[in-house]
Amino acid sequence: MLGGLIGAIILNVIHSAAKRFGTEAPAIDEVGEEAMKKTVQAAGFEPPKGNALVAATFGADIASNAMLYTMIGYGGDKHILLRGALLGTVVGLATLTIPEQAGLDAKPIKKTERTKIMTVSWYIIGGMAAALAIKAMRRKG
Repeated sequence: MLGGLIGAIILNVIHSAAKRFGTEAPAIDEVGEEAMKKTVQAAGFEPPKGNALVAATFGADIASNAMLYTMIGYGGDKHILLRGALLGTVVGLATLTIPEQAGLDAKPIKKTERTKIMTVSWYIIGGMAAALAIKAMRRKG
């Protein structure tokens, strides 16, 4: 699980840093916050606001991506980097398609073609970081 967590943290660091440096960078956090609000409301509760919303969304994002990236470790070390890249690609592409299907505003991650490419690329980087971390931890163990 630690390797998946490392990949998820890398992904979130890239997302956060890129938003500070360019207007075309995807704002996946905005989609996540909208999803968090709607999910909590659908469960009959008052959604968090402000920093509490940001923190809850960040926590859910890290946890879900860590669980996804952990799957990269299944199957041994053979082709682990390929599995990381493929899983990152699948998750990145799903990130571009699922929000609209779930009734969410996908504009923050689909502003331009470049934004879409960045979205998928960063999930690939996260998957590869997780793969490398998993591989390194296995060598030490």
